[in-house]
Amino acid sequence: MLFNSFEYLVFLPLVFICYWFIVNKNLKLQNVLLLFASYIFYGWWDYRFLLLIALSSLADYVLGMAIYKTYNKKKKKRYLVVSVLFNLGVLGFFKYFNFFITSWQDLLSAIGYEAGVTWTLKIILPVGISFYTFQTMSYTIDIYRKKLRPTEDFIAFAAFVSFFPQLVAGPIERATNLLPQIQKKRVFKYEQGLEALQLILWGLFKKVAVADSLAPLVNEIFANYHAYDGGTLLLGAVYFAVQIYGDFSGYSDIAIGTAKLFGFDLMTNFKFPYFSRNIGEFWRRWHISLSTWFRDYLYIPIGGSKGGNWQSIRNICTIFLISGFWHGANWTFIVWGAIHALLYIPSFLFGTNKKYTTSIIAENTWFPTLKELWQIVSTFFFVTLAWIFFRAERLEEAFEFIYLIFKSPLDFNTLLNPYDNQPFFKEFFFIGVLFGVDYLNRKENKIDKLPPILQVCFFVFLTISIIISFQKKSEMAFIYFNF
Repeated sequence: MLFNSFEYLVFLPLVFICYWFIVNKNLKLQNVLLLFASYIFYGWWDYRFLLLIALSSLADYVLGMAIYKTYNKKKKKRYLVVSVLFNLGVLGFFKYFNFFITSWQDLLSAIGYEAGVTWTLKIILPVGISFYTFQTMSYTIDIYRKKLRPTEDFIAFAAFVSFFPQLVAGPIERATNLLPQIQKKRVFKYEQGLEALQLILWGLFKKVAVADSLAPLVNEIFANYHAYDGGTLLLGAVYFAVQIYGDFSGYSDIAIGTAKLFGFDLMTNFKFPYFSRNIGEFWRRWHISLSTWFRDYLYIPIGGSKGGNWQSIRNICTIFLISGFWHGANWTFIVWGAIHALLYIPSFLFGTNKKYTTSIIAENTWFPTLKELWQIVSTFFFVTLAWIFFRAERLEEAFEFIYLIFKSPLDFNTLLNPYDNQPFFKEFFFIGVLFGVDYLNRKENKIDKLPPILQVCFFVFLTISIIISFQKKSEMAFIYFNF
């Protein structure tokens, strides 16, 4: 079920009414309702995968209890290994089986041996599997590390794994944050409900008015990149950078807002990442739930930056390569991760990777300095070039796309819509609103500080923008549903 679909428009109010007006006096029934609603939400795509998420929930529930109740350290570790291997095994089979088979066959072909049989399978990728497997793994790992006591309430745990607002595209929640909220009584607060609706509306604006409006242009340019000049291709890459940000951060805002409607606080997943001054700051502001997950459960355990430079560089490369591979079973994603590693390593070696951990752009002024402006533009430029590999179907296409950007003259004729040669003013205006609000909100939510009448006007504008943009297209899935 899509957040931007008619079905969800009916589904959400029904669940909300039942949750707060029918079963609101019984925590157990509220959690049963959440679980039931989450399974309906997930099963809307393909009901067959409900068994998979139920099996994953049951396995980690049992293994979590076993880890906690066992005093023998070897047995504890054994149970943890079983949990990790189970989750990675499920993820690996559904997401990476065909990738490994075809890569092996390509390697054999490269050395002159042609495989007579193709052993790939027709495997359907379960939506959200990369997200909920990481979420359940963090549960058993935290129990093993004695950071969390397992719950004996299977309904609460299953609701944590399948919590529908963030089930299919994050944020990737830790059990230490979300599970205690599921296990305690929730009280509806008007202020929280209003904030939730504002977040949902803002997320829909990002998705429908910005990302979905850019999608046809991006698809056209990437599908026919040979036919365009260097300026067109560069703008196509910039369009995709904006599209994926609007699409993914829009989903996160809708998820966080929807969770608030039911009395839950999820972690922030994006903090104006395109105003970052170096690649280290970018990764502290982009997909925060994933980057912190890799930091806490992989980077630090393998040594982090405690060793010498070579060991630290090895760990940095490991994290970025695995992060790229997590996004998809294609060499393009691995190269995307490798590019970010190459961008991050100089910052690490010169000690600038943690330079902006507490400060923000134009912290005490309205406008950034020339130095900050140059840092933002250069960081965005390299991040955008890396996005080309993320968007391309094959490595050859990505390399050729970049080659043509620098080879062809920068004409910038794509300020016109390639479909009807009309100015793309509406979409540019929406992009300006997106980044303008991001810039204003870099310190705190400035929209909340506006007079009530201006707040109403702003959200009326968002609503009209969504309606106008939605009328021109069918419902579009979120990009990160593919991961």
